[in-house]
Amino acid sequence: MCLGIPTRVISTSGDLAKVEIGGVEREVSIMLLDGVKEGDWVIIHAGFAIERLDAKDAEETLALLKEIADGAEISG
Repeated sequence: MCLGIPTRVISTSGDLAKVEIGGVEREVSIMLLDGVKEGDWVIIHAGFAIERLDAKDAEETLALLKEIADGAEISG
């Protein structure tokens, strides 16, 4: 199963962006999206930003992923 993870863009430089999720920063490609800027939320998959989303949708998705992960810890 592949998951796209919402992340917040910290900075951009050309076709690359530094993003942050859960205190971890990494560099990803933004070449598939136009006009990505600092503060945007994007979905990352395999090192590429593949979709832009608003903060509300990003936060809801992250909360859902945390809920799933917490449930897996309890049952597994």
